[in-house]
Amino acid sequence: MAQPGIRFEGVWKKFRRGERHDSLRDLVPALARRLVGRRTNAPELSEQEFWAVRDVSFEVQRGEALGIIGPNGAGKSTTLKLLNRIIAPSRGRCEIHGRVGALIEVAAGFHPDLTGRENIYLQGAILHMKRGEVARKFDQIVEFAGLSEFIDTPVKRYSSGMNARLGFSIAAHLEPDVLLIDEVLSVGDMGFQQRCVERMLEFKKQGVTILFVSHNLQAVASLCERALYLHRDVRALGPCRDVIEQYVRSAVRTTTVSRRGAVEIVKTELVDHRGCPVSSVTPGTALVLRVTYAAHATANNLLFGFLLYRSTDALSVYDANFGSQELQVGALQAGDEVVVDYHFHVNLTRGQYHLGCHVFDLATQEYTDRVCPIGALTVDESRTHNGIADLQVAPRLIASTGSLAGAAEAAL
Repeated sequence: MAQPGIRFEGVWKKFRRGERHDSLRDLVPALARRLVGRRTNAPELSEQEFWAVRDVSFEVQRGEALGIIGPNGAGKSTTLKLLNRIIAPSRGRCEIHGRVGALIEVAAGFHPDLTGRENIYLQGAILHMKRGEVARKFDQIVEFAGLSEFIDTPVKRYSSGMNARLGFSIAAHLEPDVLLIDEVLSVGDMGFQQRCVERMLEFKKQGVTILFVSHNLQAVASLCERALYLHRDVRALGPCRDVIEQYVRSAVRTTTVSRRGAVEIVKTELVDHRGCPVSSVTPGTALVLRVTYAAHATANNLLFGFLLYRSTDALSVYDANFGSQELQVGALQAGDEVVVDYHFHVNLTRGQYHLGCHVFDLATQEYTDRVCPIGALTVDESRTHNGIADLQVAPRLIASTGSLAGAAEAAL
């Protein structure tokens, strides 16, 4: 069996919150505790210590891309630093095989007083590359980064986006066997981010092992076959879509903002045309969001909101408000209850989505209640790569000429 490009085996990493010793009497016992801890390899934490990563294990095969997702403080960047040997594990073993290209922090490894040109050669030397080898790649690195005008400027004068562009370009062009990429790509502009994704897709075809940390779940889904949901320990590891769906459902928790105003949202249901609960659908599926409202006071001029978001980046996909008259809801009195069915079609491309709803009192100009999410669903669709709307495009060949005509006739 081929050796994996990355192996993370039972890894624990602890850090100490700001610790100060005001006297030798305090310092000596602290050092003694650390020495004893190293000898026994005990998993217990001493005072002011915490686990940043707890018993994490995974492998990434050569030519595979693994996405690491999770909330802030989950240990994602710590995992990359452990792999790149910036820090050492408290317990467990990290293995990485081959030349490593890493972009873990903006300007990490750059000398601020050196120019972009000088830092390119410095990074090459760190990767044990000969000067001539770096020189052959130099023009490609500068062109990809789009920094030809500033390549002889000290990097301390660069913006965070310029630093990220240069850092990724260096990591991507010095022929890595393993590529470690952190969230820092988010500081680049849209065009540069797209070039980065395309470059990483090329690397996959060439057999490069990729570990990609990002909060952009759409980018993770398009690049990676598998994903790791990390929250200090492993919450999920497996096919990308399944892991992202689990993360979205746990991260986008139901939050209700109720003022106990005139009208409150008391119940919601997301069902198909047969009235059955749904979680996964295909584009075009007809669904119904049934919302029950309870009145606590007199109200006769309300807006009822229906909202849809893409869960992976909180993008607002649809936002509509329906007035009391449009819904034929008369004046409400305390104790009244209203049930509204919102019929809609899921004309969406693949991904994870969630719904929200609200009630707005036009008389007071305030929300009486807002609930989000009130339903989550996954759209299963394999044709598109990016986008939101399912336009139901149906291409049809009308005519062809020359050599194509013969091929078309043969096919018929």
